[in-house]
Amino acid sequence: MSFLSRPRRGVKAAAAGLAVLAVAGTMTACSSSGSSSGGSSAASGTYTIWDPYPQFDNSSAWVQLLQKCGTSAGVTVKRTGFDTTDLTSKVLLAAQQGTAPDVLIVDNPVVSTLAEAGVLTDTSTTKVDTSAVEPNLLAAGQLNGKTYGIPIGANTLALYYNTNILKAAGVDPASVKDWSSLTAALAKVKATGKKGITFSAIGTEEGSFQFLPWFWGAGANLTDLSSSQSVAALSLWTTWLKDGYAPNSVLQDTQTTSWQEFAAGGTAFSENGTWQLSNAKKAGFPYGIIPIPAQNGGTAPAPTGGEFVTVPVQSDTARYATSEKLVSCLSSADNAYTTDTTLSYVAATDAVQAKQVAANPDLATWVTAVHAAKGRTSDNLGTKYPKISQAMWTAVQAALSGSASPSGALTTAQNSAKSASN
Repeated sequence: MSFLSRPRRGVKAAAAGLAVLAVAGTMTACSSSGSSSGGSSAASGTYTIWDPYPQFDNSSAWVQLLQKCGTSAGVTVKRTGFDTTDLTSKVLLAAQQGTAPDVLIVDNPVVSTLAEAGVLTDTSTTKVDTSAVEPNLLAAGQLNGKTYGIPIGANTLALYYNTNILKAAGVDPASVKDWSSLTAALAKVKATGKKGITFSAIGTEEGSFQFLPWFWGAGANLTDLSSSQSVAALSLWTTWLKDGYAPNSVLQDTQTTSWQEFAAGGTAFSENGTWQLSNAKKAGFPYGIIPIPAQNGGTAPAPTGGEFVTVPVQSDTARYATSEKLVSCLSSADNAYTTDTTLSYVAATDAVQAKQVAANPDLATWVTAVHAAKGRTSDNLGTKYPKISQAMWTAVQAALSGSASPSGALTTAQNSAKSASN
């Protein structure tokens, strides 16, 4: 089964979805009074599936898989693909009108918001089996002790490196184990006349997404942006700019433009994601990948991207049995392997991850990164996350531009996030 190529949905699409979270936060808990699929028998008829893949038409392998899962469940599947922003908005409206789809595939940062708004059922109700899923990946779809769906895969961040540049600088990539050794490597690279590292610190969700591994890698928590650990992470980035290890362009760089700078061949490291694997193979120079190091060693938790398969609330609860069959089919090992591998996702279960690495050893580092990864809305943040994230990227911009110290910028950020969350 082959899929059409599509942009990564980890941050760019998620950022668009986060823009509507404030709207969702104002919704009162609701439940659908019916399904758009209709029919008198819950075990037959038509079941609706909404997904964020509008680029896949009815001839695509993705839609064919949906139809196959419908046939296995004994029902007809009616599928509609939406852009992520449209999808989230339409689901919220459909839930209010009692016309929510039977199955919804949605970016993981949006799951807790839809759950908080009363749009989604939890897996104890639908009987979807999530026992094989990595707990840290499942956490992105959890709220108040309940789980609202199952991930079909995940992507995250790591450090790509240019083998030629590191060799010329006398840097063994295996020696990069913590912030100190990474900074030392950047100094050696600069001494050879090359650039050290690129990343995206743009004032959007992408900037927060790229800062989080360093933030979490210092032991910081999103509920306290002004902690000493948070200040340490932002001080690391500001020091890199001050010492010339990272370019000032990071203030405007998206993950795409940051990657383009690395791909030009003059930079040693690039913080980027699984979605750049195919581009890395086309870069024209030997490369490698290492996990982002935590401050004092080990792999830093990086944020996860990727979608969850969820079941919206229906007034006819008998429909959940068939919806569970559809979800189980879509998340089954064979289907997850094909889908995740094609979309450059790391699978959500150990068994499928092992199969991916056996087929492509380059994914081993990404599996390590995913094992340490964390959902942005984990820790019961729910609709608070977008407000915290905006305060965070604003602080990063202020510190890197020199308009505020890391400590001052983060104190302002904490006050802003606390006020917005109240």
